[in-house]
Amino acid sequence: MVDVADKLTYFRAITGIEDPDLCTEILQAHGWDLELAISSFTAGNTTSNSTSTVISAPETSSTAAETSNSASRNSTVVAASPQGLGWKLVTLPISVISGGLGLISGAVGLGLWAAGGILSYSIGMIGLGSGGGQGGEGSTGLVNVSAAAREAMDFVSDFQREHGSSAGPHFVGEGFMDALQRSRSAFKLLFVYLHSPDHPDTPAFCERTLCSEVLTAFVNENFVAWGGNIRGSEGFKMSNSLKASRFPFCAVVMPAANQRIALLQQVEGPTSPEEMLMILQRVIEESAPVLVAARLDAEERRINMRLREEQDSAYRAALEADQAREQQRREEQEHLAREAAEAGRKLKEEEEAKERAAREAAEKEAARARKREEKALSLGAEPQKGPDVTQVLIRFPTGERKERRFHCTASIQSLYDYVDSLDCLESENYTLVSNFPRVVYGSDKVSLSLKETGLHPQASLFVESN
Repeated sequence: MVDVADKLTYFRAITGIEDPDLCTEILQAHGWDLELAISSFTAGNTTSNSTSTVISAPETSSTAAETSNSASRNSTVVAASPQGLGWKLVTLPISVISGGLGLISGAVGLGLWAAGGILSYSIGMIGLGSGGGQGGEGSTGLVNVSAAAREAMDFVSDFQREHGSSAGPHFVGEGFMDALQRSRSAFKLLFVYLHSPDHPDTPAFCERTLCSEVLTAFVNENFVAWGGNIRGSEGFKMSNSLKASRFPFCAVVMPAANQRIALLQQVEGPTSPEEMLMILQRVIEESAPVLVAARLDAEERRINMRLREEQDSAYRAALEADQAREQQRREEQEHLAREAAEAGRKLKEEEEAKERAAREAAEKEAARARKREEKALSLGAEPQKGPDVTQVLIRFPTGERKERRFHCTASIQSLYDYVDSLDCLESENYTLVSNFPRVVYGSDKVSLSLKETGLHPQASLFVESN
């Protein structure tokens, strides 16, 4: 019964219908669904002049009484929380919370609108467009603006058209949740105005109070302002959430946890600019510690985040430096390993070359030894002294001398064989010569005998390397 009475009272305050029986019939017709009843009433309000008359008459008759008691009501509002802010947590409607998500689809719609506009223009340029000269009939904006933002923009447009583009607070043209987030980011309170266009006190309140230069400047400087028409979906839901029972209605709120807002102050009914300014100044003064604490907390979070970013950056730089040093160390190790492998390979090649040279030298020496033996065997035994024996002295480049006796009939080749058998020369390319007179016993004379060449009975020869 209490719920029914509250709905009836709220429906009467919103619609301005003073007849309780008529209000009861309307609510009963809509199954006591308050939102549905008000929506259907406001949708059909302009279709019947007789209905408008029924609404305005009782509302007008009660205006004088309400105006005469406005001072007492306002004093009650101002004195509602003399010991400080009377904070009240208000749960936001789900539709209001989800309305903020429309910005995402709006951004997507903006891209589609831009692409569609370019395509339409291109088609129109080549003459394929249809209906281009009909004054834009049937052409609607493709930007998918959220319903909440559209309502807010419509309210701002209507307010500026009614009172002037520069009059009144700078109401933001976005949904309530976005305005609430804007106030949070700016560390300001949110000034909320719920506009009831059918209420008789609304025009005077907007003209004298909201459009007051002093109040406008104060609100613009210290608040984020949001306005909503209670005929709109979001405006109605916010009036229901804030339990606005009398109009004009203003409130000051700030964000709270768990999708809630803190209702700091509400002002219901006609209020003068001076009274409104006094109320807002008091709210600012009493909420200043909270805003300062929020700003300091945000600044601390920002500083901590910057410190974390700097620490992360320093850590990444140190990690990259460590990785670079590790990479350089690996490269140096690989280079040293390659150098060691190359040195080992060269050493092995040198050892193999030495072994090969030693082996070749040994083979060569063995071949020379065999050759010396063969030469010595080919000489035969040295003959005894006699008239047919020639005494031969051979001097080597080292100064060494060798003597031997040969038969006078022995050939010059026998002398070469004898030198070859002595192992006194490193080179095998040499020639036997005599000094006085100088005679070279080369290959053209090796077949002549000692006697034929005039070397008998004795001869002194030199070994001359070629």
